[in-house]
Amino acid sequence: MNTPNTPDYRKYLDPMTVSRLARLDLKARLVVEGFIAGLHSSPYHGFSVEYAEHRQYMPGDPIKHIDWKVFAKSDRFYIKEYEEETNLKSYIFLDVSASMEYASEGISKLEYGRYLAAALTYLMLSQQDSVGLVLYDERIRQYVPPRSIRNHLHAILQRLHAATPGSGTRSRATFHSLAERIKRRGLIIIISDLFDDPGDIVDSIRHFRHRKHEVIVFRLLDPAEKDFSFRHPVRFRDMETGEEVYTHPHVIREAYLGDLEEQDAVYSRVCREHAADYLSLDTGTPFDHALLTFLAKRAHLG
Repeated sequence: MNTPNTPDYRKYLDPMTVSRLARLDLKARLVVEGFIAGLHSSPYHGFSVEYAEHRQYMPGDPIKHIDWKVFAKSDRFYIKEYEEETNLKSYIFLDVSASMEYASEGISKLEYGRYLAAALTYLMLSQQDSVGLVLYDERIRQYVPPRSIRNHLHAILQRLHAATPGSGTRSRATFHSLAERIKRRGLIIIISDLFDDPGDIVDSIRHFRHRKHEVIVFRLLDPAEKDFSFRHPVRFRDMETGEEVYTHPHVIREAYLGDLEEQDAVYSRVCREHAADYLSLDTGTPFDHALLTFLAKRAHLG
Protein backbone atom coordinates (compact mmCIF):
# COMPACT_ATOMS: atom_id res chain seq x y z
CA MET A 1 0.00 0.00 0.00
CA ASN A 2 1.28 3.47 -0.84
CA THR A 3 1.65 6.06 1.88
CA PRO A 4 1.57 9.84 1.20
CA ASN A 5 5.38 9.75 0.99
CA THR A 6 5.56 6.70 -1.29
CA PRO A 7 5.52 7.40 -5.05
CA ASP A 8 2.92 5.47 -7.00
CA TYR A 9 5.17 4.21 -9.80
CA ARG A 10 2.23 2.53 -11.51
CA LYS A 11 1.07 5.88 -12.81
CA TYR A 12 4.10 5.78 -15.10
CA LEU A 13 2.50 2.91 -16.97
CA ASP A 14 0.19 5.51 -18.53
CA PRO A 15 1.62 6.63 -21.90
CA MET A 16 0.41 10.22 -21.53
CA THR A 17 2.06 10.55 -18.12
CA VAL A 18 5.30 9.14 -19.48
CA SER A 19 5.21 11.51 -22.47
CA ARG A 20 5.40 14.50 -20.13
CA LEU A 21 8.67 13.38 -18.56
CA ALA A 22 11.90 14.93 -19.73
CA ARG A 23 14.41 12.15 -20.40
CA LEU A 24 14.05 8.79 -22.12
CA ASP A 25 16.22 7.03 -19.52
CA LEU A 26 13.97 8.34 -16.73
CA LYS A 27 10.87 7.27 -18.67
CA ALA A 28 12.22 3.75 -19.16
CA ARG A 29 13.17 3.35 -15.50
CA LEU A 30 9.86 4.63 -14.16
CA VAL A 31 7.82 2.48 -16.57
CA VAL A 32 9.70 -0.62 -15.39
CA GLU A 33 9.48 0.33 -11.71
CA GLY A 34 5.77 1.00 -12.14
CA PHE A 35 5.40 -2.38 -13.80
CA ILE A 36 7.22 -4.16 -10.98
CA ALA A 37 5.13 -2.34 -8.37
CA GLY A 38 1.99 -3.41 -10.21
CA LEU A 39 3.04 -7.07 -10.27
CA HIS A 40 2.68 -7.30 -6.50
CA SER A 41 -1.05 -6.60 -6.70
CA SER A 42 -1.79 -8.43 -9.93
CA PRO A 43 -2.63 -12.05 -10.80
CA TYR A 44 0.86 -12.23 -12.34
CA HIS A 45 2.68 -11.74 -9.05
CA GLY A 46 4.23 -15.18 -9.41
CA PHE A 47 6.50 -13.87 -12.15
CA SER A 48 9.85 -12.61 -10.96
CA VAL A 49 12.04 -10.05 -12.66
CA GLU A 50 15.06 -11.47 -10.81
CA TYR A 51 15.05 -14.97 -12.27
CA ALA A 52 17.81 -14.06 -14.71
CA GLU A 53 20.07 -12.92 -11.86
CA HIS A 54 19.38 -15.41 -9.04
CA ARG A 55 18.16 -18.92 -8.44
CA GLN A 56 17.45 -20.79 -5.24
CA TYR A 57 20.43 -22.47 -3.58
CA MET A 58 20.67 -26.22 -4.13
CA PRO A 59 22.83 -28.68 -2.14
CA GLY A 60 26.24 -28.89 -3.81
CA ASP A 61 26.26 -25.28 -5.10
CA PRO A 62 29.45 -23.37 -4.22
CA ILE A 63 28.84 -21.33 -1.06
CA LYS A 64 30.92 -18.47 -2.49
CA HIS A 65 28.14 -17.81 -5.02
CA ILE A 66 25.46 -17.19 -2.38
CA ASP A 67 24.10 -13.65 -2.46
CA TRP A 68 24.33 -12.66 1.21
CA LYS A 69 22.50 -9.38 0.67
CA VAL A 70 19.46 -11.27 -0.58
CA PHE A 71 19.79 -13.67 2.37
CA ALA A 72 19.78 -10.74 4.80
CA LYS A 73 16.51 -9.47 3.32
CA SER A 74 14.70 -12.75 2.75
CA ASP A 75 16.35 -15.25 5.11
CA ARG A 76 16.68 -17.55 2.10
CA PHE A 77 19.72 -18.69 0.16
CA TYR A 78 19.97 -17.61 -3.48
CA ILE A 79 22.80 -18.18 -5.93
CA LYS A 80 24.05 -15.42 -8.21
CA GLU A 81 23.90 -16.60 -11.79
CA TYR A 82 26.42 -15.21 -14.20
CA GLU A 83 25.98 -13.86 -17.68
CA GLU A 84 27.13 -16.98 -19.47
CA GLU A 85 24.46 -18.97 -17.62
CA THR A 86 21.51 -16.68 -18.14
CA ASN A 87 22.26 -14.46 -21.10
CA LEU A 88 19.63 -14.24 -23.80
CA LYS A 89 20.19 -12.30 -27.01
CA SER A 90 17.23 -10.13 -27.88
CA TYR A 91 16.65 -7.86 -30.86
CA ILE A 92 14.11 -5.05 -30.84
CA PHE A 93 12.85 -4.15 -34.32
CA LEU A 94 11.21 -0.71 -34.22
CA ASP A 95 9.31 0.46 -37.30
CA VAL A 96 10.20 4.11 -38.06
CA SER A 97 8.23 4.41 -41.29
CA ALA A 98 6.13 7.52 -41.97
CA SER A 99 2.84 5.92 -40.87
CA MET A 100 4.23 5.52 -37.35
CA GLU A 101 4.13 9.30 -36.94
CA TYR A 102 0.33 9.36 -36.96
CA ALA A 103 -1.46 10.61 -33.85
CA SER A 104 -5.16 11.50 -33.73
CA GLU A 105 -4.60 12.85 -30.22
CA GLY A 106 -2.10 12.21 -27.47
CA ILE A 107 1.13 10.53 -28.58
CA SER A 108 2.15 9.05 -31.91
CA LYS A 109 2.73 5.38 -32.55
CA LEU A 110 6.44 6.09 -32.95
CA GLU A 111 6.62 7.85 -29.60
CA TYR A 112 4.79 4.98 -27.90
CA GLY A 113 7.14 2.55 -29.64
CA ARG A 114 10.17 4.46 -28.36
CA TYR A 115 8.94 4.25 -24.76
CA LEU A 116 8.11 0.56 -25.09
CA ALA A 117 11.50 -0.23 -26.66
CA ALA A 118 13.28 1.79 -23.95
CA ALA A 119 11.41 0.02 -21.15
CA LEU A 120 12.10 -3.42 -22.65
CA THR A 121 15.79 -2.53 -23.01
CA TYR A 122 15.98 -1.39 -19.39
CA LEU A 123 14.22 -4.56 -18.21
CA MET A 124 16.39 -6.91 -20.28
CA LEU A 125 19.67 -5.30 -19.26
CA SER A 126 18.63 -5.46 -15.61
CA GLN A 127 18.29 -9.23 -16.14
CA GLN A 128 21.77 -9.42 -17.70
CA ASP A 129 20.31 -10.22 -21.10
CA SER A 130 21.88 -8.89 -24.29
CA VAL A 131 19.70 -6.54 -26.28
CA GLY A 132 20.15 -4.99 -29.70
CA LEU A 133 18.13 -2.50 -31.71
CA VAL A 134 17.05 -2.30 -35.35
CA LEU A 135 15.33 0.83 -36.70
CA TYR A 136 13.80 0.21 -40.11
CA ASP A 137 11.40 1.51 -42.75
CA GLU A 138 12.15 0.56 -46.37
CA ARG A 139 15.61 -0.46 -45.20
CA ILE A 140 17.65 -0.69 -42.02
CA ARG A 141 18.17 2.84 -40.67
CA GLN A 142 20.11 1.92 -37.54
CA TYR A 143 21.54 -1.32 -36.25
CA VAL A 144 22.91 -1.63 -32.72
CA PRO A 145 24.34 -5.11 -32.04
CA PRO A 146 23.18 -6.80 -28.82
CA ARG A 147 25.27 -6.35 -25.70
CA SER A 148 24.55 -6.91 -22.02
CA ILE A 149 26.74 -4.33 -20.30
CA ARG A 150 24.99 -1.60 -18.33
CA ASN A 151 26.23 1.39 -20.38
CA HIS A 152 24.71 -0.23 -23.48
CA LEU A 153 21.43 1.30 -22.31
CA HIS A 154 22.75 4.76 -23.15
CA ALA A 155 23.72 3.71 -26.69
CA ILE A 156 20.23 2.33 -27.42
CA LEU A 157 18.41 5.26 -25.81
CA GLN A 158 20.47 7.67 -27.93
CA ARG A 159 19.32 5.92 -31.13
CA LEU A 160 15.72 5.81 -29.95
CA HIS A 161 15.74 9.49 -29.03
CA ALA A 162 17.16 10.45 -32.43
CA ALA A 163 14.79 8.21 -34.41
CA THR A 164 12.70 10.20 -36.88
CA PRO A 165 9.93 9.00 -39.21
CA GLY A 166 11.27 7.74 -42.52
CA SER A 167 9.45 6.88 -45.70
CA GLY A 168 7.46 3.80 -46.67
CA THR A 169 7.52 0.34 -45.15
CA ARG A 170 9.22 -2.62 -46.77
CA SER A 171 9.90 -5.04 -43.97
CA ARG A 172 10.37 -8.15 -46.09
CA ALA A 173 13.99 -7.55 -47.15
CA THR A 174 14.98 -6.25 -43.71
CA PHE A 175 13.48 -9.15 -41.79
CA HIS A 176 14.69 -11.88 -44.12
CA SER A 177 18.26 -10.58 -44.24
CA LEU A 178 18.42 -10.32 -40.45
CA ALA A 179 16.84 -13.75 -39.99
CA GLU A 180 19.81 -15.15 -41.92
CA ARG A 181 22.34 -12.83 -40.28
CA ILE A 182 21.41 -13.65 -36.67
CA LYS A 183 23.03 -17.02 -36.17
CA ARG A 184 22.45 -17.76 -32.51
CA ARG A 185 18.89 -18.48 -31.37
CA GLY A 186 17.44 -15.37 -29.80
CA LEU A 187 14.32 -13.37 -29.07
CA ILE A 188 12.94 -11.15 -31.83
CA ILE A 189 10.65 -8.32 -30.68
CA ILE A 190 8.82 -6.49 -33.49
CA ILE A 191 7.18 -3.13 -32.68
CA SER A 192 5.21 -1.84 -35.66
CA ASP A 193 1.79 -0.82 -36.94
CA LEU A 194 2.23 -3.63 -39.51
CA PHE A 195 0.93 -1.44 -42.32
CA ASP A 196 2.76 -3.48 -44.92
CA ASP A 197 1.90 -6.37 -47.18
CA PRO A 198 0.43 -8.94 -44.73
CA GLY A 199 1.99 -11.73 -46.77
CA ASP A 200 5.44 -10.24 -46.23
CA ILE A 201 4.85 -9.95 -42.48
CA VAL A 202 3.60 -13.52 -42.27
CA ASP A 203 6.56 -14.87 -44.29
CA SER A 204 8.96 -12.97 -42.03
CA ILE A 205 7.46 -14.42 -38.85
CA ARG A 206 7.72 -17.90 -40.36
CA HIS A 207 11.33 -17.27 -41.36
CA PHE A 208 12.33 -16.17 -37.85
CA ARG A 209 10.65 -19.23 -36.36
CA HIS A 210 12.26 -21.50 -38.98
CA ARG A 211 15.61 -20.15 -37.74
CA LYS A 212 14.53 -21.17 -34.20
CA HIS A 213 14.15 -17.60 -32.91
CA GLU A 214 11.43 -16.79 -30.40
CA VAL A 215 9.16 -14.00 -31.65
CA ILE A 216 6.95 -11.37 -30.02
CA VAL A 217 4.96 -9.03 -32.27
CA PHE A 218 3.55 -5.82 -30.78
CA ARG A 219 1.18 -4.17 -33.22
CA LEU A 220 0.73 -0.47 -32.43
CA LEU A 221 -2.32 1.41 -33.66
CA ASP A 222 -3.77 4.81 -32.92
CA PRO A 223 -7.23 4.64 -31.25
CA ALA A 224 -8.75 6.30 -34.33
CA GLU A 225 -7.22 3.62 -36.53
CA LYS A 226 -8.76 0.89 -34.38
CA ASP A 227 -12.32 2.24 -34.19
CA PHE A 228 -12.38 4.62 -37.18
CA SER A 229 -14.31 7.14 -35.13
CA PHE A 230 -14.37 9.93 -37.74
CA ARG A 231 -17.77 11.59 -38.09
CA HIS A 232 -17.50 14.31 -40.75
CA PRO A 233 -16.28 14.41 -44.36
CA VAL A 234 -12.50 14.35 -44.26
CA ARG A 235 -9.47 14.08 -46.53
CA PHE A 236 -7.46 10.94 -45.80
CA ARG A 237 -3.81 11.05 -46.85
CA ASP A 238 -1.49 8.06 -46.97
CA MET A 239 1.53 9.23 -44.94
CA GLU A 240 3.87 6.97 -46.92
CA THR A 241 2.68 7.41 -50.51
CA GLY A 242 1.02 10.84 -50.28
CA GLU A 243 -2.13 9.49 -51.97
CA GLU A 244 -5.29 11.33 -50.86
CA VAL A 245 -8.98 10.43 -50.72
CA TYR A 246 -11.76 12.85 -49.77
CA THR A 247 -14.86 11.05 -48.50
CA HIS A 248 -17.42 10.73 -45.75
CA PRO A 249 -16.14 8.20 -43.18
CA HIS A 250 -19.40 6.22 -43.05
CA VAL A 251 -18.93 5.30 -46.73
CA ILE A 252 -15.73 3.35 -46.07
CA ARG A 253 -15.93 2.57 -42.34
CA GLU A 254 -17.39 -0.92 -42.63
CA ALA A 255 -14.91 -1.99 -45.34
CA TYR A 256 -11.96 -0.47 -43.46
CA LEU A 257 -12.81 -2.15 -40.14
CA GLY A 258 -13.45 -5.43 -41.95
CA ASP A 259 -10.02 -5.31 -43.60
CA LEU A 260 -8.35 -4.38 -40.28
CA GLU A 261 -10.10 -7.23 -38.46
CA GLU A 262 -9.11 -9.67 -41.19
CA GLN A 263 -5.48 -8.51 -41.03
CA ASP A 264 -5.45 -8.87 -37.27
CA ALA A 265 -6.95 -12.35 -37.48
CA VAL A 266 -4.28 -13.44 -39.96
CA TYR A 267 -1.42 -12.14 -37.80
CA SER A 268 -2.90 -13.67 -34.68
CA ARG A 269 -3.48 -17.05 -36.35
CA VAL A 270 -0.02 -17.26 -37.91
CA CYS A 271 1.66 -16.34 -34.63
CA ARG A 272 -0.41 -18.93 -32.79
CA GLU A 273 0.39 -21.63 -35.36
CA HIS A 274 4.11 -20.87 -35.15
CA ALA A 275 4.31 -20.47 -31.35
CA ALA A 276 4.98 -16.75 -31.55
CA ASP A 277 3.29 -14.11 -29.38
CA TYR A 278 1.05 -11.43 -30.86
CA LEU A 279 -0.44 -8.43 -29.07
CA SER A 280 -2.34 -5.57 -30.67
CA LEU A 281 -2.13 -2.32 -28.67
CA ASP A 282 -3.36 1.20 -29.14
CA THR A 283 -1.31 4.18 -28.02
CA GLY A 284 -3.49 4.70 -24.96
CA THR A 285 -2.83 1.19 -23.59
CA PRO A 286 -0.80 1.08 -20.36
CA PHE A 287 2.65 -0.38 -20.92
CA ASP A 288 2.17 -3.27 -18.51
CA HIS A 289 0.13 -5.16 -21.13
CA ALA A 290 3.20 -5.34 -23.35
CA LEU A 291 5.66 -5.94 -20.51
CA LEU A 292 3.61 -8.84 -19.16
CA THR A 293 3.66 -10.46 -22.61
CA PHE A 294 7.43 -10.06 -22.70
CA LEU A 295 7.87 -11.38 -19.17
CA ALA A 296 5.74 -14.45 -19.89
CA LYS A 297 7.87 -15.19 -22.98
CA ARG A 298 11.08 -14.63 -21.03
CA ALA A 299 9.89 -16.96 -18.25
CA HIS A 300 9.01 -19.58 -20.88
CA LEU A 301 12.51 -19.30 -22.38
CA GLY A 302 14.05 -19.58 -18.93
